[in-house]
Amino acid sequence: MDIVKLCMEKGAANAQEIPLDKIVFQPELRDYCMQNRCGLYGKNYTCPPFIGDVNQLIFKLKTFKKAVIWQNIFPLEDSFDIEGMMYALQKHNAMTMEIARCIYSVLGRSCALVLAAGGCVLCEKCAVVTDEPCRFPEEALSSLEAYGINVSKIVEASGMKYINEQNTVTYFSGVFL
Repeated sequence: MDIVKLCMEKGAANAQEIPLDKIVFQPELRDYCMQNRCGLYGKNYTCPPFIGDVNQLIFKLKTFKKAVIWQNIFPLEDSFDIEGMMYALQKHNAMTMEIARCIYSVLGRSCALVLAAGGCVLCEKCAVVTDEPCRFPEEALSSLEAYGINVSKIVEASGMKYINEQNTVTYFSGVFL
């Protein structure tokens, strides 16, 4: 399965394969999660603290051999267009979900792990808030950052740009194989 080709066919702006040794893991990135800058800490099953210990997650990722990272670049009205950023995030993660379904249907979940941008947004309100089990455990995706991945470094290793044109937002996802 050519995952780079799959990503491009599904609409990614760019996709690159990266050897695992080029991926920078930084467990201290979890500190940003604990500061709750995105508002999902403790409110989403795919985010800390529910996702698990960051060092165990990094250990799991290091069992894979390579990753494919893809990006999408979306236009914004201006650099303060939060509504546009959230819309772009939803579109990017919807595409990531579609890619994940294709990958998992061919390779299975034991041979691949798909990570998205930000926490899972399948449900308007995550079931964790009402102390219920996850409604979509087979589809929920965690973020690259929640797994301790320095996204700016992985983007650098891939040759893609982290920051693109003025008045755009760029989101990244990836699959570990």
